[in-house]
Amino acid sequence: MKKPHLLVPIFAILFLFTIQSAGTLVESIYILNLMNSSLDARALGVLFFFTPLLALPFFKSARRSLLWVLVVLLVLSRGLLPYLTTANRMLAAGIATSAAFSLLFLLICSLPRVSRCGAAGLALGVGLSALLRAAGEGIEYSLIPEGGWAGWLLGLLLLGLLLLAKPGRSSAQQPKSERKTLAMLGIYLVLTLVYFSFSAPAVIARWTEGNYTLITAAVSLFSLGTAWLIANPPKLMVRLSLRILLLWNILFTICLSGTLLVQRVSFPPAADSPAVEVWGPTWLQHVPLGLMLLLFPVLYVDLLLFLQHLQPHAPVPGPKGKRSVVSEAKPGGIGPGMLAGSFALVVLIFINIFSNVWGYIEPVSPPFRNTFWLAFFLISAGISLLTWLVGRGKQALREPGTPLPWAGLAVPVVIFLATVFFALPAVRVEVADSGITSLRAMTFNTQQSNDDFGEKSVQAQLALIRQVSPDILALQESDSARISLNNNDYVRYFAEKLGYYSYYGPTPGTGTFGTAILSKYPLQNTRSVFIFSDKDETGVAEAEIEVNGLRFTIFNVHPDSSDLAMLVFAQTLVERALTQPYAIALGDYNLRDYEEAYQWVDQHLTNAWTSVYPSEISDDGVDMSGENRIDHIFLSTSLQAVNPMYILPPASATDHPVHWTDVVWGDER
Repeated sequence: MKKPHLLVPIFAILFLFTIQSAGTLVESIYILNLMNSSLDARALGVLFFFTPLLALPFFKSARRSLLWVLVVLLVLSRGLLPYLTTANRMLAAGIATSAAFSLLFLLICSLPRVSRCGAAGLALGVGLSALLRAAGEGIEYSLIPEGGWAGWLLGLLLLGLLLLAKPGRSSAQQPKSERKTLAMLGIYLVLTLVYFSFSAPAVIARWTEGNYTLITAAVSLFSLGTAWLIANPPKLMVRLSLRILLLWNILFTICLSGTLLVQRVSFPPAADSPAVEVWGPTWLQHVPLGLMLLLFPVLYVDLLLFLQHLQPHAPVPGPKGKRSVVSEAKPGGIGPGMLAGSFALVVLIFINIFSNVWGYIEPVSPPFRNTFWLAFFLISAGISLLTWLVGRGKQALREPGTPLPWAGLAVPVVIFLATVFFALPAVRVEVADSGITSLRAMTFNTQQSNDDFGEKSVQAQLALIRQVSPDILALQESDSARISLNNNDYVRYFAEKLGYYSYYGPTPGTGTFGTAILSKYPLQNTRSVFIFSDKDETGVAEAEIEVNGLRFTIFNVHPDSSDLAMLVFAQTLVERALTQPYAIALGDYNLRDYEEAYQWVDQHLTNAWTSVYPSEISDDGVDMSGENRIDHIFLSTSLQAVNPMYILPPASATDHPVHWTDVVWGDER
């Protein structure tokens, strides 16, 4: 083919689009099912992962035509994603996912000597993904309307590069290898792990409460650096033995699993068990994180190994005076590998999500409680095993590189510097500390930044928060830094856009739906408290702020369990709140006035709404009686609520009312 070095950016964009499309597909399916808290027919959208098998018969007979059809489908469907409703986005993401995987394997199985370009392309694609995530301040920038132009630009760039490279004109002989199925499965596992974590460094920061800027910089630097080294391999990398590669994989598996397991919480096993307090991680808990970040580039080397077992051989010279003898690429052995890889990807997606929704999809999900680490261990251990099975007896890494022009080094350097720039923390708002006699407290169940109709509403929610301008903001259902929400970090997005201090609360590994605290004042002594639960992990986020010499303790709650567990929660909350002179307990309590657990809290703390409106109906006619009110703000008896407010859906941009109040103390009472 002409200009083979162009394959590196081609594969980079293609891998990036594959991860983006697959993530959007899973996110859309999850959102549509989230509305019912159960699986329905829309979960069949995962079948899009299997549709690339339909393209296999055309890999030989209509390669060039298929290539351009797939490119056009991919560019159009991927470009439209930021602008569609959730249901339409699921369809477009499914088409984009199918086209991306099909195009990826068509190139791999048709072109000789592309393994280093493909592996370097994945590393460069992860660097691009880290940049787009940092530019979006926790959200994938090119997948939101304001950044949609970036997706179109990358799509047009992909088209242009393919036109220049003309990959469809190459012919080659497909290798006869019984290991093609295993190699294809290995490619799927590498892509799955990249999609689950490294393409979005913010999720790793949330796993560990680590420094977001440093983690993002590390993922970007090591990915971009590895991309250059794979394309321009030094002698040491060319001579890398299978034993060293296998040891590298095993150490990475241990460190990745250790990173997650050291953050694992032993939840209270019974109703009479004491609450479990979890404070910030120690430096020892960050040791496996640091080692994991140093070791994760092994994934790109693994991909290189797997690709070399799938790519065709170079054309065989023919008799003197005649053209070279070539044969068309044959998909034999590839189909079973694609089927196995797609099945593994779907199963791993469900294992990951079930660790979060374990109490809602019986009987299959309960065994996955507190198993967030499991999917990651299975993937990394599986890659290690496949590396050994595919690579034994081979000198697979000795293929020469595809030297890139030194001028091309400017591209990864610019990407890295831009990523670090965007990953730097925003300037925090400045507020007066003296003479303050009131605080505005707000509770907001964001439904993971979706409205009452299952449509993305992060911008509307941000606008509402700005309008209220709370001093203290409690977010529920904010645990979005996981694959079910395409690894978007809406807590970081809100905090950076508002200039607030933030505490994410229970980490994604704990399986909660998220209770985050944001504040105009610095947050101190942040911790998560876990209370006995038998349906949904009850993780309370706690923090303290100091205002005008007074220390306020903030509780953000979101319980959802049996009557017994809810009563235990209420008793524990009251017990902890009564030990503090100034306590503000906000959240989605999932409790109504007539329930015993609510009454227990109401007996000991002051309800912001009913203390002002005993009838539960405001002076302007907002009726929060009966079933309408489960989002509450409770205060210590030393505090008083002034002018409490509710905004009902759809104006709340979520499926819950938004509730806030001014809190006063001292003489202002």
